[in-house]
Amino acid sequence: MGGLPVFEPLVVQSHRGSYTAFFEDDALAHLDARVPRNVHFLVDAKVAGLYAADLGHVLASPSVLAVEATEASKSLDRFPAYVEHLVSRGVRRGHILVAIGGGVIQDITCFLAATLLRGVEWHFYPTTLLAQADSCIGSKSSINVGSIKNILGTFTPPAQIRISTHLLATLAKQDIRSGIGEMLKVHAIEGPDSFDRIAADYHRIRSEPATIAHYIRRSLAIKKDIIEQDEFDRDRRNIMNYGHSFGHAIESATAFAVPHGIAVTIGMDMANYVAFRLGRTERQHYDRMHPVLAMNYAGFEGMEIPVAAFFAALAKDKKNTDAKLTLILPDRSARVSRGTYFHDAAFRAICAEYLATERGR
Repeated sequence: MGGLPVFEPLVVQSHRGSYTAFFEDDALAHLDARVPRNVHFLVDAKVAGLYAADLGHVLASPSVLAVEATEASKSLDRFPAYVEHLVSRGVRRGHILVAIGGGVIQDITCFLAATLLRGVEWHFYPTTLLAQADSCIGSKSSINVGSIKNILGTFTPPAQIRISTHLLATLAKQDIRSGIGEMLKVHAIEGPDSFDRIAADYHRIRSEPATIAHYIRRSLAIKKDIIEQDEFDRDRRNIMNYGHSFGHAIESATAFAVPHGIAVTIGMDMANYVAFRLGRTERQHYDRMHPVLAMNYAGFEGMEIPVAAFFAALAKDKKNTDAKLTLILPDRSARVSRGTYFHDAAFRAICAEYLATERGR
């Protein structure tokens, strides 16, 4: 996927001041050429292997923690070992944590930066499409406790982000589609015209570096406007959870066998179907969006999603109770908004109907 067009840096305002996402094709090479002092690296173990030649000086530096990018790695019970590693390498409040990897490494580093020594600075080099196009801005970190996903977290933005699409060349196809899922989501949030544009370019995104670079920048720009209005997720930013309540439940019910962005893609499709069946939106909006969403989760349409485990996970979502669910669903104009819905037999029947028949349509 190489070659990133020249983009202006994206400056995001936060409660800690502004932070900047830079777009540069040789981000890792630039870092490796001049490894800063008093830096502690947290690196995706797979990325460390794939880019060993580009990261020679980084990996040879005094403080490097290689982490497997799995959901288990961002569980609370793993954090004592991370803290012990950093303390043994002499971490101080004036030092910097540098994350090189995708969302798992981002969550781990962000949570450590927020809590270690009551706060240290951190930088982010996102290596997945999902991280580059979505999670790298917005300040959030989330970690798991036991079987409960993303139940602990903080809002601590990185001081800087360095984005290079050169790094996407080594991603598996399903990881590319996982990132595209979040890109489809944010364009759907902007409105039906925006979604239709990215849907029309779906095949070009997967084959043309310039097109994917354009939509990375565009996706971040859409998200920037939302998070600057509501950094702490108390009002407007809630709409960024479109597809996520269902998507997280799918991840949990399948023991994370479905990649996050693909689970979110299924979750959006499910949200559209549920909204249609509840009379909240028109069938035409579900039908309009279904083809590209189904293309993006192709290969997972037949995966078994245990219904009981799905509903159990949905009820555990921090926004929900046993009786009521807070969901982001589209309205009759295909604009998404937050609403509360009864977690009753009728709702469960609609969800089960989608999982059994509509998902593979």
